Amino acid sequence: MTRKHQIVICGAGILGVSAAYYLGKAGIKDILLVDECAPLTLTSDRSTECYRNWWPDAEMLALMNRSIDLMEQLADESGNAFHMNRRGYLYVTADESKIPELIERSNRTSALGAGQLRIHSSDNSSYQPAHPEGFRDEPPGADILLGNELIRKYFPYLTDQAVAGLHVRRAGWLSAQQMGMVLLETARRLGVQFESARVDSVDVKSNRVNGVKLSNGERVESPIFVNAAGPYLKQVGQMLGIDIPVYTELHLKVAFRDLLGIVGRDAPLLIWDDPQSLPWADDEREALAGDDETKWLTEPFPAGAHTRPEGAGESQTVLMLWEYKTRVIEPTFPVPLDDQYPEIAMRGMSTMLPALKGYFNKMPKPQLDGGYYTRTRENRLLVGPLPVEGAYVIGAASGYGIMSACGAGDLLAAHVAGAKLPSYASAFSLARYDDPEYQKQLETWGESGQL
Repeated sequence: MTRKHQIVICGAGILGVSAAYYLGKAGIKDILLVDECAPLTLTSDRSTECYRNWWPDAEMLALMNRSIDLMEQLADESGNAFHMNRRGYLYVTADESKIPELIERSNRTSALGAGQLRIHSSDNSSYQPAHPEGFRDEPPGADILLGNELIRKYFPYLTDQAVAGLHVRRAGWLSAQQMGMVLLETARRLGVQFESARVDSVDVKSNRVNGVKLSNGERVESPIFVNAAGPYLKQVGQMLGIDIPVYTELHLKVAFRDLLGIVGRDAPLLIWDDPQSLPWADDEREALAGDDETKWLTEPFPAGAHTRPEGAGESQTVLMLWEYKTRVIEPTFPVPLDDQYPEIAMRGMSTMLPALKGYFNKMPKPQLDGGYYTRTRENRLLVGPLPVEGAYVIGAASGYGIMSACGAGDLLAAHVAGAKLPSYASAFSLARYDDPEYQKQLETWGESGQL
């Protein structure tokens, strides 16, 4: 059986769904979205669902500003059906020597277009706390709070060792599943069709896309094919004879019921910005250090442990994440989990939230899950044409797929429809790797912005 469609999109994660939505909005009606899984279920529903415009990369920042603009527009149009808030990200340090660097780095990001930086101290503060719900009437940019007294005035649950906090303001979280469904249902009303199947092969003749073969035996003729395959981006690229330079990292997430009410229910995303050693009792540390399989638990851990409250009303759930051990692996499902992760995340967060130590003797029952970050070397996503006529890619959005989805879908649609491209478009094209100057930049690439 053969049928025809103007565009076939392989992958119905948040990026594939966004691509379908913005292509439909661009006036392209005959679109087939294909995935063997239900839409938005493979890795899109495993995220922290957070967003921010605070990036050290000018092109990434410009894309995120555009994406957040589009998310806010979608929230307005849907009556904020996906509960977008702007509580922000709060990066906290207990190291006074890091304060000058924190201010310098924040000024650089502000100057790239992230918004005004405001610095506050306990004797002169015009700091405005974030509203827990909604995203309007919030200040842009970021605030730096200096001194423990000022920090704990607004965030009393934090450690008395905290000396500085960077509160990024155009940031927060939302329900990724609900945002994805708003995009998908609108795309369907625009004429997009969803097919539950796997793309088994792509028909390429004379370096031009002619169609695809599906796992259900159908052949779909189409002159345009979009690779939005998430963690399978590389494998689908091989169907086109293209080596897409990406790899996948396993990232986990744990949820607990915070029965002791330690994490403020109105809190922003809380991030401990210092390296640390896990807090163990002396006898525990000695026992762990004496075993080759566990001694790593007594060694230094990286910065970046983070948590946030999850749910509204009477919810007691908190999410905790900490990528303390990067694992580059081929994607397999179900995702391989690590039974040690919940306790390590809890102990790591207790440095920032000391009252969490009340759970050490009796850990609340964790809910552990995870997914894959599909990344390029420099952690910029891929959006644009591939070196086969009619083939495009949208992916490699690493840990920022939710926040970049609308901007990436909008950019992909501009490429396909032949619309005017934004100034940042070339920064996300696969063709960037053909530029010798860009290859040189990769050798000395600085911060990736990855949390």
